[in-house]
Amino acid sequence: MDTLIMVGQLLLGLSILVGLHEGGHMLAAKMFGMRVEKFSIGFPPKIIGFKYGETEYSLGAIPLGGFVKISGMVDESMDTEQLSSEPQPWEFRAKPAWQRLIVMLGGIIVNVITGVLIFIALTYDRGETYFSRDQVIEHGIVAYDIGKQIGFQDGDKVLDVNGHTYQSLSDLSSGDVLLSENGYYTVERDGKIIQIDIPRGFINSFSNQEAMSNFIDIGLPFVVEESFKGTPAAQLGLEKGDKIVAVNGEPVRYFNDFHQKLEDHAGEQISLAYERSGSMLEGQVVIPEDGMIGIQVNYLIEPVRKQYSLNESIVKGTEKAFSVVIVNAKALGKMFTGEVSTRNVSGPIGMAKIYGSRWDWVKFWSITGLISMILAFMNLLPIPALDGGHVVFLLYEMISGRSPSEKFLENAQKVGMVLLLALMVFAIGNDILKLFTGG
Repeated sequence: MDTLIMVGQLLLGLSILVGLHEGGHMLAAKMFGMRVEKFSIGFPPKIIGFKYGETEYSLGAIPLGGFVKISGMVDESMDTEQLSSEPQPWEFRAKPAWQRLIVMLGGIIVNVITGVLIFIALTYDRGETYFSRDQVIEHGIVAYDIGKQIGFQDGDKVLDVNGHTYQSLSDLSSGDVLLSENGYYTVERDGKIIQIDIPRGFINSFSNQEAMSNFIDIGLPFVVEESFKGTPAAQLGLEKGDKIVAVNGEPVRYFNDFHQKLEDHAGEQISLAYERSGSMLEGQVVIPEDGMIGIQVNYLIEPVRKQYSLNESIVKGTEKAFSVVIVNAKALGKMFTGEVSTRNVSGPIGMAKIYGSRWDWVKFWSITGLISMILAFMNLLPIPALDGGHVVFLLYEMISGRSPSEKFLENAQKVGMVLLLALMVFAIGNDILKLFTGG
């Protein structure tokens, strides 16, 4: 069932984005009087379809893309038979270069608009929930394995990153920060100010969502809210308001630390010290194999919850959308230099895992908006067979006054298709490798 939910979300998200992208091309083409022969979500073989006017609309069996076939255009179908005749008024090749340029940019523009609108809507509807910089400084952090690798310690108070203040805890692991040149954190530790450098290629440590939770978190002070009947906590006598302060004599400051100590001592008897109404108490308890003693806790700090007006949401949502493009552009550049590993390239399996095995509409639209912006960016790359490749050739025609020959465009399309197929095989291979290696 988990796999079906992941696949279902991926297919729905891709179908929406592909349909909108190809619809952008189609509407622009029809606006300029070009004949659109086919519009398909998914690649052949065709599952269902119908014809309306001059256009055949269909749903393909391979749901990893789609296409629009415009008369007189060299595209991925490689149907060049009609190009041997004289251009007809309704054909793509018969139209001015500026109109053809708008048609080729139509899908990208629609994906950008879609991504921006999704981020604006989510910002307006949900606002933001986060632990603020002030809270991080007040309570310190919990450092997990990846955080400890670069020098973080429990209790560190992160003052700024790259010499600038930050708004929230999540800013400390944002793509922009992890990809920064000579990046560093300024930290207060035991009353001293120190600098923790961000190593070159550190972003490669965050190859999956599990890794993100293995970096740092805010320290969460807590008290017992409830002990469940028949559990070790109830047998020990823990009550509402009790503050656990030590496990086997080792001080406990945060819930994260307490939970980790319970897991470390699963199946063992431990000594638990706790404070009740100003008095210190202590007792022995056997930790079950699952590391749970049967308590519900109450955190002593709450995250900041911020709502935005419509105007604020437009600004904030647009910033979030375009930050995705900026981060991906940086990552792609560093991939060519070897700083960012190509193992970070994901295919459909990786995308499905990002959606997750629980159907959460907020998460679904967040990821779909993210993918929409990435699709826009990737399609703008100057690779033949992508929209960006066509854009380059059209700009050349507009500047030089000469269009590339149809034979050149045909061969360029073939090269582009080979490159894209190779990239798809590589991405799927990465997905499979990660499944076996747990990456």
